[in-house]
Amino acid sequence: MTIHEFLTTFADLPVVQSEDGPDPVDPAAVAWRLELDDFEGSEEDFAAAFERMLARSGPTGPTALIIGEWGSAYDTAFPMRVLIDNVARLTGLRALFLGEMSYEQCEISWIHHSDITPLLTAFPSLERLWVRGSDGLELTPVRHEGLRELVFQSGGLPATVIRAIGASNLPHLTHLELWLGVANYGGDARADDLEPILAGRSLPALTHLGLRNAEIAEELAAAVAAAPIVSRLTSLDLSLGVLGDAGAASLLAGQPLTHLESLSLHHHFMSPEMSQRVVDDLPGVTVDVSDPQKEERWGRYTAVAE
Repeated sequence: MTIHEFLTTFADLPVVQSEDGPDPVDPAAVAWRLELDDFEGSEEDFAAAFERMLARSGPTGPTALIIGEWGSAYDTAFPMRVLIDNVARLTGLRALFLGEMSYEQCEISWIHHSDITPLLTAFPSLERLWVRGSDGLELTPVRHEGLRELVFQSGGLPATVIRAIGASNLPHLTHLELWLGVANYGGDARADDLEPILAGRSLPALTHLGLRNAEIAEELAAAVAAAPIVSRLTSLDLSLGVLGDAGAASLLAGQPLTHLESLSLHHHFMSPEMSQRVVDDLPGVTVDVSDPQKEERWGRYTAVAE
């Protein structure tokens, strides 16, 4: 799987390009996508584009903002600093996607980040944070009252970031989605690193958990099968990884999953017989076992890596 297409909606709002088209009737009712077409664009070019976006997005700034490619787009540290430096002009910001770049613009594992903790500290009213890429990504444990949705899309999510999420206090988070990836691209987490998340102690409101794109999908399935947080979920997503028959059997042998509204195992290595068994054993649950893969000479593979 490669990521070619951009979101058309974000935070339930239609996406508009910050540099193109007429001004929307209500600038707060759209998600603004800010990017530069020129790969050689400078930090000054990005700052100028940011000012043009602010001029169009209303007195409190955008409600939702997507940062895409900008000049030397492999490093999102400068765009993040611009946001923090202008926090007083972004009082309306509730949703942010940092690093939405396609495969053609930048491989997901080449998108460079830094410590994103100051971003969360600067924007206590932020409700949704999506981050694509994980090279250089850092996070320290934080208490954030505003976050409802946290998504990290990566080809390899560092265990340090996962442990920081588990040590954070996010009392109103309902949606957590982690693309764990592979060891070759920094995905060095094991199931033990997810134990605080799976215990649910600091995530009392969580109803959706996605542990996606995981090279350790079999190990995760066994951990999820006994995880206290699962009984509180309405949806569970273990898609895009290398789940096979052993992992699926672990899921079915663990705690009941019939309370779930949906279970996604999309892109998997289960046999047809096991796929059907999962569906049959969970009546009333919407189970996605689409996109079966075949283990060939190179073994199993996640949907997204480099």
